[in-house]
Amino acid sequence: MKFFPLIWSNLKRKKLRTFLTLLSILVAFVLFGLLSAIKEALTGGISMAGANRLVVQHKVSLILLLPESYKARMERIPGVELATHQTWFGGIYQDPKNFFMQNPVVPDEFLSMYPEFILSAEQKKAWHETRTGAIVGRKTADKFHWKIGDKVPIQTPIWSQKDGSSTWTFDIVGIFDGKEKSTDTSSLFFRYDYFDEAHRGDRGQVGWYTVRVKDPKTSAEVAKLINKEFENSMAEVKAEPEAAMAQEWANQLGDIGLITTSILGAVFFTILLVTGNTMAQAVRERTGELGVLKAIGFTNGQVVAFVLAESCLIAVIGGVLGLGLAWLIASSGDPTGGMLPMFFIPRSALILGLGFSAVLGLATGFFPALQAMRLQVAVAIRRM
Repeated sequence: MKFFPLIWSNLKRKKLRTFLTLLSILVAFVLFGLLSAIKEALTGGISMAGANRLVVQHKVSLILLLPESYKARMERIPGVELATHQTWFGGIYQDPKNFFMQNPVVPDEFLSMYPEFILSAEQKKAWHETRTGAIVGRKTADKFHWKIGDKVPIQTPIWSQKDGSSTWTFDIVGIFDGKEKSTDTSSLFFRYDYFDEAHRGDRGQVGWYTVRVKDPKTSAEVAKLINKEFENSMAEVKAEPEAAMAQEWANQLGDIGLITTSILGAVFFTILLVTGNTMAQAVRERTGELGVLKAIGFTNGQVVAFVLAESCLIAVIGGVLGLGLAWLIASSGDPTGGMLPMFFIPRSALILGLGFSAVLGLATGFFPALQAMRLQVAVAIRRM
């Protein structure tokens, strides 16, 4: 630490150059942080998907309905512990941009299937006692300033009521939180019995099933048994692990991991060239000074440490500032208004970013440090 003033003074030698280099690194790490948040938003459902849960949908398409009677047949299959269903409601609140998921469910079965949703006992009781009751995630409740007791109108182009109205009004009886930060709390769930009785279509139809298996190791075998159970029926099914279904949804947008890695690789390669050139130029400008340091007793190792410390310092400062700015932007919430409900930078990405900043400093300072180590004292002093 006693040599820190010397290292810092070298960075202040060319203030504009140092500032522009720092700015380029900062922008790179802001991009890294925001892309990490986008990747988490698009693929977060994969990591939080239950290892012991299967999703069972119509074999042809998710938009085709399944009989509600399939539930009892599934629960008789060896290895199945619980089955419950949901149906895509496809509604909006006030404006088409206010889109979020709403599904009719069976309350007890649903909450048992998804223990990651935290709802108080009092609110569970209210949900049972209120036929038009609905529970909503904390994220959406905060976004629209909803509170328990509010009546919320939801319009849907898919499900009209018996009187022809496409507007459904729900009573907010509970607001649920997530057990983990990655838990999606942007959805609204209401009672299936109310939905099934009130809508204009056929009774006893559901969108898809979620099945919990007793042993996650038997998931693949149970999925095969479920598929076989409904072979040659009017509505054949496709059962797959919940994580696999989440991956399929994410893959509709492309290989998110490859896209983000490619973008970040191009950005960091460019920053590597810019910062490396800056450090090399700084060493060339201080050839004489480095020669003096060697002349008064500084070893080659100490000179190398000086150059590496300088490059690492500017890289780490730029990385910390960039990650901090990205974290502030991500903390303000989903910038798309609902399309990326789990928009945040995971802690692992922040740690990885700090690691990248240190590696960037070492990589950009390596060759300039090698150049400084090879300087001959007499030649370096003559260049002063």
